Amino acid sequence: MSIEVKDLTFIYNQGAVFEKKALDNINLQIHTGEFVGLIGQTGSGKSTLIQHFNALLSPASGTVLLDGADIHADKTKLKSVRQRVGLVFQYPEHQLFEATVYKDVAFGPENMELSKEEADMHVRDALRIVGLDETVYEKSPFELSGGQKRRAAIAGVLAMRPEILILDEPTAGLDPRGRDEIFDKIKIMRDELDITIILVSHSMEDIARLVSRIVVMHEGKIILDGTAAEVFRHIELLERTGLAAPQMAYLSRGLKTRGFALPDDIYTVEAAFNAIDGYFKNLGRINEH
Repeated sequence: MSIEVKDLTFIYNQGAVFEKKALDNINLQIHTGEFVGLIGQTGSGKSTLIQHFNALLSPASGTVLLDGADIHADKTKLKSVRQRVGLVFQYPEHQLFEATVYKDVAFGPENMELSKEEADMHVRDALRIVGLDETVYEKSPFELSGGQKRRAAIAGVLAMRPEILILDEPTAGLDPRGRDEIFDKIKIMRDELDITIILVSHSMEDIARLVSRIVVMHEGKIILDGTAAEVFRHIELLERTGLAAPQMAYLSRGLKTRGFALPDDIYTVEAAFNAIDGYFKNLGRINEH
């Protein structure tokens, strides 16, 4: 499923003293199957934009299209839109409420008029994908670790089989182990489900490692849109907006100024290791001759 916004503007408290334009004439298209990272400082408009994708907010002007159809054209179909576009907010575990993990994840499917067997299949598939096995099904979600709670909450959205999955800072507040667990599961979702994923994150390293396309927002506008190589070459622009390139980009740039012949597109630890290792191996072969 593709999603597109055309000339999208949104204003908080429109007409009031504290009126604030949060989105300013946004144009963006995300294609079926893409894995897109959405980055920007707090207040840049990221969260406001993603809430338009599943009609939690309505634009002041402009349109939001799913597969070419205006999602606000028929207000009776908004429930269907929200099932097709799953949104996982920051700290989704705060929305866990059922007595057991299984019941919590089953809440969505059971309200989709599925048969009992179909709902059960949705629940089990979702929990398997996020890495929670049957040993936790009958546990209270509040007995789980922080990372497990987050994964259970994500499973609750996955169980509704969305065609687009939006994750808003999915590792916020987690320890390093919990963060790694979540990002490992996001990679599995991408590989196994082949759905469109939009990842909002402040972590440049994780964005560089995971996504195929990056959209950068600043003051309600999109200022960059492209691959990691295309976006992170604009280090000075990112810094002016309060962001930064991944740490490995700075390491690579520093080494290059000291004479190391390294590629320009180094943004992850793995890429930096491979490039530096290759450099010294090549240097050793040259010295042998």
